[in-house]
Amino acid sequence: MKTVRVVAAVICDSLDNKSKVFATARGHGEYKGKWEFPGGKIEEGETPQGALKREIKEELNVLIDVSELIDTIEYDYPDFHLSMNCYWCEIKSGTIELIEAESAKWLTKEELYLVDWLPADIILIDKIRDKI
Repeated sequence: MKTVRVVAAVICDSLDNKSKVFATARGHGEYKGKWEFPGGKIEEGETPQGALKREIKEELNVLIDVSELIDTIEYDYPDFHLSMNCYWCEIKSGTIELIEAESAKWLTKEELYLVDWLPADIILIDKIRDKI
């Protein structure tokens, strides 16, 4: 099975005092409408942090600070194995524009389970729930 290496940004309102996180609904593909943390594939020669900054600029048109690694989620989808490095992030500059997503929300701890997450992202929710 092919392994796809990706990065995900758990963008929070404040790295020092997290009270909500930013999630997007996919705007295309097989999982259109499912919720996820924004990010994407790591390109040849990129660090995970560099890939995350590039992807967020492309998807949301903002610059982010990438903080600590939360976890690396390993998940088997039907056609590939996903290895997803997930980082705490904060917006450094810019105003969010949804370039690829069909919708987005800032979610509090109480709202985390109110959206229909992708399977790999729901694993991450269980790991960050007590941190916000």
